[in-house]
Amino acid sequence: MSFFVNSTLCNRTIDIYVQNLTSLYTHGRNDTTMVATSVFMFILAVLFFNLNLFSRLYDISSTLNPSIRFVLSLALSLFVPAMSYLFSEAKNQDGPTSGSGQSTEELPLQARMILMWMLLVELLRKKVEAILRMPEYSSIFERAARSIWLGMLVNVNVHGAGRKTTYGIVWALGAAKLVQRVVISEIGRRSFAYGKNAELLTSYMGQLLQGRERETQGPSGSKLLEECKFVVMGEENLVKEEEQRKYHLQLNEATVTADGYSAVVTVGEVWKLKDLQEDAKRLCLSLALFKLLRPRLEGWPISDLETRECRRLIFEGLCICGEVEGEVEVEGEVEVEAGEGEVEVEVEVEGEVEGEVEVEVEAGEAKAAALFQLLEDEMQFLSEYYHSVHPVVFASRFFFLANYILYPITVWGFCALTFVLSNNGDMAYARRSITGDNYTMSVGLLRVAGCLLSRITKHVPALFATIQVAITILLAVCFIYEEVWEFLVFVFSKWLTVSLICDYTVKLRRPRTSPILRGVIQHIMSVRSINRMMSHPSLRVKHFSVMRMWFFRLRVPNKAVPEEAKKSIMEYLLRHVRESRPLSNGLSALAEHRPDLSWACDSESVAEVILTWHIATTLLESKHPKKKKIPLPANRVVATALSGYCAYLVAQHPELLPDDKPGTERVYKAMKKDLKVALGGCWWYHFSPERARCNRVLLAAGDMDLDHATTAMTVVQKGALLGKRLNNKRREEETNDHEATMWKLLADLWTELMVYVAPPSGEAHLKAHKEALARGSEFVTVLCALTMHSGITRPAIKPWESVPVEHADDHAV
Repeated sequence: MSFFVNSTLCNRTIDIYVQNLTSLYTHGRNDTTMVATSVFMFILAVLFFNLNLFSRLYDISSTLNPSIRFVLSLALSLFVPAMSYLFSEAKNQDGPTSGSGQSTEELPLQARMILMWMLLVELLRKKVEAILRMPEYSSIFERAARSIWLGMLVNVNVHGAGRKTTYGIVWALGAAKLVQRVVISEIGRRSFAYGKNAELLTSYMGQLLQGRERETQGPSGSKLLEECKFVVMGEENLVKEEEQRKYHLQLNEATVTADGYSAVVTVGEVWKLKDLQEDAKRLCLSLALFKLLRPRLEGWPISDLETRECRRLIFEGLCICGEVEGEVEVEGEVEVEAGEGEVEVEVEVEGEVEGEVEVEVEAGEAKAAALFQLLEDEMQFLSEYYHSVHPVVFASRFFFLANYILYPITVWGFCALTFVLSNNGDMAYARRSITGDNYTMSVGLLRVAGCLLSRITKHVPALFATIQVAITILLAVCFIYEEVWEFLVFVFSKWLTVSLICDYTVKLRRPRTSPILRGVIQHIMSVRSINRMMSHPSLRVKHFSVMRMWFFRLRVPNKAVPEEAKKSIMEYLLRHVRESRPLSNGLSALAEHRPDLSWACDSESVAEVILTWHIATTLLESKHPKKKKIPLPANRVVATALSGYCAYLVAQHPELLPDDKPGTERVYKAMKKDLKVALGGCWWYHFSPERARCNRVLLAAGDMDLDHATTAMTVVQKGALLGKRLNNKRREEETNDHEATMWKLLADLWTELMVYVAPPSGEAHLKAHKEALARGSEFVTVLCALTMHSGITRPAIKPWESVPVEHADDHAV
């Protein structure tokens, strides 16, 4: 720094540079506006920089949170008129216009700085737009008009050859990015592989499943996956005959290309590959399920045959596996905990063994983790398709060549043409003009920065000049980082991985091996595995509690979904599918464990049931605190995790619950009001610790009983009374482990309740789940997708009317 401070640059030249850069407000003209705008632009540049750098360190994703998009979009919409006004004022300023290589006829330095901001922000504007969900044509025309307007400003106002070259190249990059985004979006909308894929897959599945109505049994386990005809990629190659919004596909002929090989890659073909990792196979299955879910999200009907096939594929192909040679007689059930991969079962038999027998093997936590990883990958495919800010959906070897090799060559060709035309073809003069007409380039950016930093404590204009230079640097760095990150996201995306796997599968049909392609796939999967281990799990649940302190709560704790909860939900769904039980809001678990508590689920409002059991669960947590160095029982982990998450949905995302949103909000507001009364006023409501709050709520319950109707009790009273009843040992439990029995009941109940709220209840509910994809993989949205695939729905009749209860009087204890 001493070199910069003592340099001869820190003399009259840098003084003139600072004077020109800050003349708009140092000469008493629009000083407040310019200072405020500079500060605003600095904050915007820092925001862009932080979003690019820190929000993606541990996640390879191409989506951006919608709330962040809203902030950026609002900031950019305010930026255009403010910068236009300031550019006009700076252009007509009467301040110093000489020195630093600036002629009196040239655009003032401060106006040029503002124009550069406008060009750089236009380059970054694509961050707030989803690639396949661009605005309507009016917005596209608006962006095109803004780009043309900026080009006119550069052409009319920038006269120096070097300056015009620099500004012209930046403008050309912005115009090329706009053309690229529009072309990619339009191709995607019109393509049968992307925009029109939903109706094509509807026709494909309809024709594929014809004639299978009477088919009740089939293969299971890995054989079911190996025979699966769900398409992964290549369906756009089918010959299509349009018939009233549907396509007639001649599958027997159209699936074969001119060289005699199939045009589509199916799940079964991928699953038969012996040299492919299980994770890679499941990734292909996730893409196939994503394609089957898209028609439902876009209003296309799903047939019962399709849901039956999906249900068999998921619950019999993934969750249950095992094949045993021989004929065996077994009394009772054989249960084997399954890890990943194949499971071998050894059975001792007497006598001769003939034929083949199938043994069902219940999957443990490893299979549950694999199932939810499959669904999580599917949710990422959906999220990136509808909300991606990068063209990652089109990932393939051809798109890589076109978008990351040929397109940059073309753009740099136009930039070179701009370079030549701006200098009338004189290349020697062009090289000199680039540095001669740009002060920071001729002197050196580091030297200018050093001189400015040495004067910011002594000279106020130097401070604002430093801020303006920093804004330009940050915006330029953000653009470069964004381009590099887009390339990395593309290379390590799941879309490119699946595309390469399909290319590898096609090559093996010839037959022809491809060790290079197989190595690339293995390396990408290895990088993804390392990234998954280093990053936080993306499938997470918020732990909300109405009994925690309200006033100082800044954020809801966010934790990974417990493996015990995944296993519990999977086992419940397996029983539901096997036994054809109707979904219940918890009454089935109560009928099995505590029928006398069925009154706590006797409500038409799901939010009321959730809050009642959430309060009771929280009260029990406070009465049975966690012991140090002793892990919590699995049932308690399941109950507390799902209880907090369901309460979070009621409090912050009521649109994701099956009840209507206003009704859920009314129930929650009434609960908060009653809780405030039970706690004794606003002070206790906002400032009391959780243990004290729980004690006060239990005291408020008093000697309440169920002699009168439960409809007269508030949610808080029901929750408090339920907590007391659960904590009281019954006589038949006095000799048993009461706490373990209690948490088993709560785990089963919350598992039932979590699955009960998952299926969509209408188009509005489904739309809410679709919009929630932009925030990441909400756990209830993952379960919603699973229920849609498997055809699991809530019964039309009320749960308390469909679940038998042993006691004649539901309120009896």
